[in-house]
Amino acid sequence: MTGRLYVCATPIGNLEDVSLRLLRVLREVDAIAAEDTRRTQKLLNHHGIRAKLVSYHDANERAQTRHLIERIKRGDRIALVSDSGTPSISDPGYLLVTACIAANLPVETVPGPSAVVAALVVSGLPTARFSFEGFLSKKGGERSRRLEKLRDDDRTLIFYEAPGRVRGTLETIWSVLGNRRVAVARELTKIHEEVIRGSVSEVLAQIEEEDVRGEAVILVEGAAAVPDLPTAVEAARGLVAGGLPKGKAAAKAAAQHGVARREIYDRLLED
Repeated sequence: MTGRLYVCATPIGNLEDVSLRLLRVLREVDAIAAEDTRRTQKLLNHHGIRAKLVSYHDANERAQTRHLIERIKRGDRIALVSDSGTPSISDPGYLLVTACIAANLPVETVPGPSAVVAALVVSGLPTARFSFEGFLSKKGGERSRRLEKLRDDDRTLIFYEAPGRVRGTLETIWSVLGNRRVAVARELTKIHEEVIRGSVSEVLAQIEEEDVRGEAVILVEGAAAVPDLPTAVEAARGLVAGGLPKGKAAAKAAAQHGVARREIYDRLLED
């Protein structure tokens, strides 16, 4: 028997979001390599599936990859799953897939849920072209520098963010990219699913009095839809001429014209 790896997408919330093929594969494989065996066991229990689970996460990924490769070479069929969604998309899996390919072992995809696509289609932002950027850095400076590199990208930008950091990330987006249209999707497919839409400032005002719980997906409109900088700078100069300090003038013009406050302020300093 030829062994193989099945890369299996699992529900991101609602346990009913499974395909008939996924259920069959999970029943038939020799083992399931799971990021969190406890969470995967809940999915298996819900669908009445009995299977052997093997832990496969960031801390043991390299050692387990070698072990699983040997099993597949011996003819075992292994299903790879993450906590939710599609493995290797900001979750373990890439190392195992590439190791199988290098060893000329079959790899099959069992497609299904993905928080990236689920959030995109309900965001209200353009869907024709988009860029998934994963998690931004926890460090403010690194986060800003990464966003600076994306400032001229005209695709819809998609980020994952952990609970407790949504507000800070939105504030950085506003500072670097301007007051663009955004959407914050949380608890997708779950009972408390919510998508907050609007400009960055509008969304910040909505979440100011509430704690964003659960991992969120933040989507940001691309640069093509953002007004040009010269118009915003002229507006800020008018405010400065009226007596407003440059910093406050830059912030006000940024909110009105959807341009990064920092860009406007730097231009004002050159005057």
